[in-house]
Amino acid sequence: MAHYLLAIDQGTTSSRAIVFSAQGLPVARAQQEFKQYFPKDGWVEHDGEEIWLTTLKVCREAIEQSGLNPADIAAIGITNQRETTLVWDAVTGTPIHPAIVWQDRRTADYCTDLKAAGHEADVAARTGLLIDPYFSATKLRWVLQNVPGARERAERGELRFGTVDSFLLWRLTGGNVHRTDATNASRTLLFNIHSQEWDLELLRLFEIPVSLMPEVLDCAAEFGHTDPALLGASIPVRGMAGDQQAALIGQACFEAGMVKSTYGTGCFMIQNTGERPVASRNRLLTTVGYRLDGKVTYAVEGSIFVAGAAVQWLRDGIKLISHARDSEALAEQTGDACGVYLVPAFTGLGAPYWDPRARGAIFGLTRDTGIKEIVTAGLQSVCYQTRDLLEAMRQDGAAAPSALRVDGGMVENNWVMQFLADILGVSVERPEVTETTALGVAYLAGLQAGLYQDLDEVAGHWHRQHRFSPRMADTHRQKLYDGWLDAVQRVRSGG
Repeated sequence: MAHYLLAIDQGTTSSRAIVFSAQGLPVARAQQEFKQYFPKDGWVEHDGEEIWLTTLKVCREAIEQSGLNPADIAAIGITNQRETTLVWDAVTGTPIHPAIVWQDRRTADYCTDLKAAGHEADVAARTGLLIDPYFSATKLRWVLQNVPGARERAERGELRFGTVDSFLLWRLTGGNVHRTDATNASRTLLFNIHSQEWDLELLRLFEIPVSLMPEVLDCAAEFGHTDPALLGASIPVRGMAGDQQAALIGQACFEAGMVKSTYGTGCFMIQNTGERPVASRNRLLTTVGYRLDGKVTYAVEGSIFVAGAAVQWLRDGIKLISHARDSEALAEQTGDACGVYLVPAFTGLGAPYWDPRARGAIFGLTRDTGIKEIVTAGLQSVCYQTRDLLEAMRQDGAAAPSALRVDGGMVENNWVMQFLADILGVSVERPEVTETTALGVAYLAGLQAGLYQDLDEVAGHWHRQHRFSPRMADTHRQKLYDGWLDAVQRVRSGG
């Protein structure tokens, strides 16, 4: 019996593939960055073909590095940047427009109109989401409205819509399968999280033909088999989940009340709320945490649009650092009270503000402010935004977590993790395997393949690598956070 799992982790800035053993340990990995396109203010696009080609390349490289025969791989799991929207030709698989990325704000005016018309309460009741450009529905409608002939072709059944998972599955199976999972579906603004099906009323509201939509399966399911010409064997795809839900699984947050926070391009905090969807009073999102054997586990999520992307901007945008890892040494020199606040609202503010027109700014500059202070402020902004989310969860009545499980590229930065524990007043736990997004979807594929009996067995593989305990005085913590709140208010579009 094959005992290895291939996880595809198609992210916002790179495509990755990791081969895991059945014990949840990485055996081989490959990664490739791809180009970001910013055609207008607030617009963010990717080349769908580049997403596909980089994904295929890293899959082949990871399998080759592992030394395994492709037939040794029991299953593939796919996890992906969520909400990013693709529309492609139902015969050729060719996208009819660049992928519109989750960060994209081009539909802000349309969202404002929908809210003014009184639709948000009904949409939230059905989907758990807010009306915002972040989600897929308004992006999909934009493509149909703005690409010549797209609406007519869609109504004739000639096009397909999908988030990145669906697009990759279509390509991997040679165009034979058009499916998604319940977590990705729950982020489109078109999926009823209570009935667990595409909502016909919402499809009408957003003017989306139902023929575009993929079939929705559990997170662990038989999604299809790869074309043997692609990876050297016909490998079953047996797991699928949006990146943040995959990280929830990879962090083994299977009990109601457990919380994880992922630090990639953005930052996403998710709390498992169990079998019952919990409606937030503080503009957090109610979403599908995972669906297994037809049973839904719900979650509450706070979404921050810019986390690691702030460090990327410091490196590539204004070139204050040469490598992301340089930021840790600069912050250690600076300390936590430099008086500078960087609000990275490059594409608006996410939870709990949901202000698509806010824009970034730096406050507190003085004559002696230098590179290290601005870089430190960029790192701190990620932690302050996490505090925003935790405060919103507390105001919704959630008990403070005993610990916050963290993952993603930024968690390797010890200074950031200590400052995070300090500003939250909560211990932060970093796992031994920090690639928890890929690991989570590997676990899903392994569950379907029979490598694991249940979630308890999966949870037994989670191990803590380091615990960061808060050591900042309460008064200092509050003073720093008050400064952040003042800076955020200054960039708000109504502030």
